[in-house]
Amino acid sequence: MLSADISILYVSNVMKSADVYTGLFGINPVEKSPTFALFVFENGFKLGLWSCYTVEPSVNQIASIPSGEIVFTVQDKSEVDALYQTWGAQHQVTVIQKPAQLDFGYSFAVLDPDGHRLRVCFLEEEA
Repeated sequence: MLSADISILYVSNVMKSADVYTGLFGINPVEKSPTFALFVFENGFKLGLWSCYTVEPSVNQIASIPSGEIVFTVQDKSEVDALYQTWGAQHQVTVIQKPAQLDFGYSFAVLDPDGHRLRVCFLEEEA
């Protein structure tokens, strides 16, 4: 059976982005070089950061309009608020949405230095 377990973001400076993500996630990458970094989360999900200048096949530039986001789920609303405070204090990310109740749950979103959207969310089950 086919499964997806890794996402890769193209970034302009892998070392800088890896430091930003280390601060956000509280984990170190298992691999880190000037061209690629890899984070592995407790649940097995992997997030790669690949230099937009060395990715194969090559890309012209980082997209100026985000086409998606990575969502990190938590167990309750208080964790959303706590991570908002922690991530919001990081000067390397830009808060684009404060914690808010949305159709699917309680959530906030930030942009990393390359404009990738990261969302933290408490997904609420339908009653």
